[in-house]
Amino acid sequence: MAHEQIFRTAAQALVDQLVLHGVEHVFCVPGESFLGVLDALRDSPIRLTVCRQEGGAAMMAEAVGKATGRPGVCFVTRAPGATNASPAIHIAQQDSTPMILFVGQVERALKDREAFQELDYRAVFGSMTKWTTEIDVAERVPELVSRAFYTACAGRPGPVVIALPKDVLNIPIAARDAPAFRPVESAPRPQDMAALEQLLASAARPILVLGGSRWDEASRAAAHAFAERFALPVMTSYRRAPLFDPLHPCYAGDIGLAPNPRVVERIKAADLVIWAGGRIGEIPSQGYDLFDIPAASRLVHVHPGAEELGRLYAPMLAIQASPAGFTAALASLSPPTVIPWRGATLAAHAEYLAWSETPTPQPGTVNLGEVMVWLRQHLPEDAIVCNGAGNYAGWIHRFLRFRRLGGHIAPTSASMGYGVPAAVAMQRLYPERAVVSINGDGDFLMNGQEFATAVQYQLPILTLVADNGSYGTIRMHQEREFPTRTSGTDLINPDFAAYARAFGGYGATVEATADFGPAFQAARASGLPSILHLKIDVDAISPSTTLSQIRAAALGRAEAARGAGSSLRAGLAATPCAKAQ
Repeated sequence: MAHEQIFRTAAQALVDQLVLHGVEHVFCVPGESFLGVLDALRDSPIRLTVCRQEGGAAMMAEAVGKATGRPGVCFVTRAPGATNASPAIHIAQQDSTPMILFVGQVERALKDREAFQELDYRAVFGSMTKWTTEIDVAERVPELVSRAFYTACAGRPGPVVIALPKDVLNIPIAARDAPAFRPVESAPRPQDMAALEQLLASAARPILVLGGSRWDEASRAAAHAFAERFALPVMTSYRRAPLFDPLHPCYAGDIGLAPNPRVVERIKAADLVIWAGGRIGEIPSQGYDLFDIPAASRLVHVHPGAEELGRLYAPMLAIQASPAGFTAALASLSPPTVIPWRGATLAAHAEYLAWSETPTPQPGTVNLGEVMVWLRQHLPEDAIVCNGAGNYAGWIHRFLRFRRLGGHIAPTSASMGYGVPAAVAMQRLYPERAVVSINGDGDFLMNGQEFATAVQYQLPILTLVADNGSYGTIRMHQEREFPTRTSGTDLINPDFAAYARAFGGYGATVEATADFGPAFQAARASGLPSILHLKIDVDAISPSTTLSQIRAAALGRAEAARGAGSSLRAGLAATPCAKAQ
């Protein structure tokens, strides 16, 4: 019972804190540095998922934080385990995801000698966490774990790392439990909402952009209601598409990598942009090109973290509020009697539908656009799609439509190797829902070993591997910058279908678009974790262009530059000054 003084080891107290703070899942790779915690977890109601590599385990925890808004929890062992987990810490930081990573540490008496697998965790993780600490006093376990939950979720959410010296975990303590963690919401001031109402009343071309984390079903519904009352065009930030129903007549598209050019044009032409929830990073700002820095005169920025307001952009109105607090306050605003932008909103939605409806022609026998449209038509509305990074994701962003909150779990930091661990986590979290992991070939093999975790826990995730035998994104940049001089991007891949079968799952190869639907249905019918190996032509680099076209354009620019240089040299040679020399 909370506040009761209980005699137990620090490890048992730690696990008790996780339970009272609402943790249901923990992900780990076991380590001898936290044996006491593993023993305590055995008798707890927490479901433990044992993974094959710390990077996968930590990404699973990050995915849980992203999906639920409550900290995902991971345990890893000392230095090698901790450094393996670091990519997920960076993802949580850039994605504003609440997450707590517990890391084993050497005994206190051995510290500062560079003992076996010793690291200074504050130095290692300090630049990419909200807080990194070490529990040196066993009695402080309830206090520091409670602080970790509040810190991970407060303001702009993010990761916390807690180091656990091995000897501390076995110390008997009599510390009381902390009270159960409850998220703290922030709400706008009345004068902020009055100012926003006045700005909307005087606007001619307003736009609402939804982004960031801390959204829930209630805040999402309130955002929909506000958009309907004001007939506002609504866009979603990079990889935040589930924040607004794409089939709603107010939806205008997403602002991310390679967006619909009309989306960018509309934001640049808007006389009022309400950016709610997100921090307006490099990708959604199109390389920091959407607004002037620092004076963003058209911008209303709403964010739960005070440190983000004015950090880069000085908006004409800054509102510190969580999505829940802000969207609830929107109900108090009255729309203009006449809404002059209503027609533009309908036109923007029509542009989105036209952009995302029909797959573009592609080289090769498997068209990823047609695969995405097939998934769009056949996946249940509550399905969850997970992916990592690579050019293949361009087809996801353009052609899939996420109708439910949490329907797309992917890193805004564009970290490779995320899709399979995230799918494992989502299937553990939601066993009744269809979970699909979409990956590139290089992307998959960064954490593809977690397919074994799916088999071990009998999780019927369905994994697509788009195999073009290349690190395609880097190849694309090479063809743009150094046409015909590619280097270091070719891959020799395994038979991914056989890979699935070797682990005890279902595998099939898809070499033609028409074969995808039957292969997908057979994989689902198997009830096993599955991999569909899609053979993609390397020239099919994005929905809107090919490597051949990128190369030809680059060669054309180079030829034009050479021609201009020749003309300039000839002109200089013809001048009197040049002749005199």
